[in-house]
Amino acid sequence: MPLGYRLPGGYPDGTEGHDEWGTTMNGVDPVRLDDQQLMKELETIHRTRHDTLLYGSNDALRAHNMRMAQLEGEYLRRNPRRPVAAGRTRQGARCRKLAES
Repeated sequence: MPLGYRLPGGYPDGTEGHDEWGTTMNGVDPVRLDDQQLMKELETIHRTRHDTLLYGSNDALRAHNMRMAQLEGEYLRRNPRRPVAAGRTRQGARCRKLAES
C-alpha cells in the first residue's frame, strides 16, 4: 500500500515505521481450523467488533478487519451454498417495506 493510503472507511494506513506490515498474522490460519473452531473464532470476532471500532487503535482496527476478512472468507469458501434468508435479500427487503406500508 502506498504511504498515506486510507483503508475503506477512512482508516489511515499507519504503516509508517512498519516495514514488515502484513508479514505476520494474528491467530491460526483459518484454513487449519476445523468447522467448530472456525465458528467459535467468527462468533468471538463479531462479538468484539463494536468495541474495537469504538475504542481500538487504528492498528487494532486494521488487524481486526484483516482477521475478520480471513475468517469470513474461509467460511464462505467452505459454505458456497449456505442458506440465505429471504428477508436478507433486496427483494425480501422490498416486500417487507411494502407490507409495512
